[in-house]
Amino acid sequence: MTKYIFVTGGVTSSLGKGIISASLAKLLQARGYNVTIQKFDPYINIDPGTLNPYEHGECYVTEDGAETDLDLGHYERFLNRPTSQANNITTGRIYQNVINKERKGEYLGKTVQVVPHITDEIKRNMRILGESGEFDIVITELGGTVGDIESLPFIEAVRQFKWEAGSNNAIVIHLTLIPFLAAAGELKTKPTQHSVKALLEYGIQPDILVCRTEHHIGADIRKKIALFCNVNVNAVIESIDASTIYDVPLLMLKEQLDKIVLSKLKLPSKSEPNLDLWKDFLGRLKNPTSEVKIGLIGKYVELPDAYKSIIEAFIHAGSKNECKVKVEYIHSEGIEPENAKDALGHLHGVLVAPGFGSRGIEGKIDAIQYVRENNVPFFGICLGMQCAVIEYGRNVIGLKNANTTEIDENTEYPVINMMEDQKNITNKGGTMRLGSYPCDIKKGTKAFAAYGKAHITERHRHRFEFNNQYLKQYEEAGMIASGINPDSGLVEIVELKNHPFFVGGQFHPELKSTVANPHPLFIKFVAAAMEYAKKKTN
Repeated sequence: MTKYIFVTGGVTSSLGKGIISASLAKLLQARGYNVTIQKFDPYINIDPGTLNPYEHGECYVTEDGAETDLDLGHYERFLNRPTSQANNITTGRIYQNVINKERKGEYLGKTVQVVPHITDEIKRNMRILGESGEFDIVITELGGTVGDIESLPFIEAVRQFKWEAGSNNAIVIHLTLIPFLAAAGELKTKPTQHSVKALLEYGIQPDILVCRTEHHIGADIRKKIALFCNVNVNAVIESIDASTIYDVPLLMLKEQLDKIVLSKLKLPSKSEPNLDLWKDFLGRLKNPTSEVKIGLIGKYVELPDAYKSIIEAFIHAGSKNECKVKVEYIHSEGIEPENAKDALGHLHGVLVAPGFGSRGIEGKIDAIQYVRENNVPFFGICLGMQCAVIEYGRNVIGLKNANTTEIDENTEYPVINMMEDQKNITNKGGTMRLGSYPCDIKKGTKAFAAYGKAHITERHRHRFEFNNQYLKQYEEAGMIASGINPDSGLVEIVELKNHPFFVGGQFHPELKSTVANPHPLFIKFVAAAMEYAKKKTN
């Protein structure tokens, strides 16, 4: 029978429920259990696909094309296992499902209410992954904070679920905050007590408390928390601030979180967790032998979470190369031909980030012109790749004012265009190429050197494509299509022959980078930046 763990949060948001969930899952996986994690988000959007990145950070795309919360990226990076549509559920999706059933008459004329209809639908979604037969343990992270109006139906569903499943089959981990008051020089437990009290009012007794803190919590504080919150002293877990999120599994191992969870779920400990590869990754991450500065050029740079997967992919690739990657965020709106050298001249590589809409696009194009002409390693992702195509068309091939029809519908040279069968769709979510698509890579190219194989799959999230009417012109001028979708003939990767590293991908390679498998294009890009840095210093 599948066992269930629910992770709730109290006191404040952004305590790191996703990282704790992923770390616990990693430890259980390292003990030989099949584990997955799902995220329940309390907002009414059906999914984060239409949210501005400033609202919610990046939108993470799964293999099956679901637009999901960025926490799913952490789950995949830690577990090295793909997630799916079933791993991220929102209030919007729950209500949509219930309303659809009501319209079909499935409730037989009953009054449709939050309890039992909404809570039943939440519980049904909580069970989907467990009932697949694939997993021994399902961890469910509840977004938001206990006490939020939006979270109430989810909390009630957990209460019912736990009661129905039995205490050995479902447990609740509550993540809370132990703030340090500098003026008093003390750690304070009262916020945690109030948070647990709020949970108790909703009928849930947490089994384990994970306490976020800036300072170590001693035995006295643990005893106090245990006494006031009705938990065992050994179930009060310290989660101290770490220098990197990848330290957290080892910190939780030291606190024996995984052992306590297994004992409460009446599961055998199996073998001790094998974390050799994880420790090896951390050792290289913390002891780099070189350093590079890479500029990330985008228009949401004020909020680094908008580019979360890219930053993590750099950490993975940096560790693989034993190199510290210092990412410098550069706003594309601030780049012009006149200041490109001042803005980019000190960098060892430039990544032009994905995005939608016209804001900042000319700055991206100007940045690409500078790195192309000065042989600085370049990596373009999605819109970044499209900007590289536009820049090359304008400045090398002579297609004056070449553009994407996303920005200029009437451009004379639509080198980036929407596929014909997409043009009549008005529903925003319906016009995308989403999820995993195959790609054939040409031998003898930079892309082939990176991947080491001719057939790959990558994840997509975009509407506009390279316009194949111009492909012959581009290839004759030196920009080659090194990756092609075998089914549609669409261009997936472009690169320049006579440049140390100039590669653009129509897909999002950052979404597949994990601790166990850093992405090959990021590895090669970082290696090219290291090479460029060496030449610069000599």
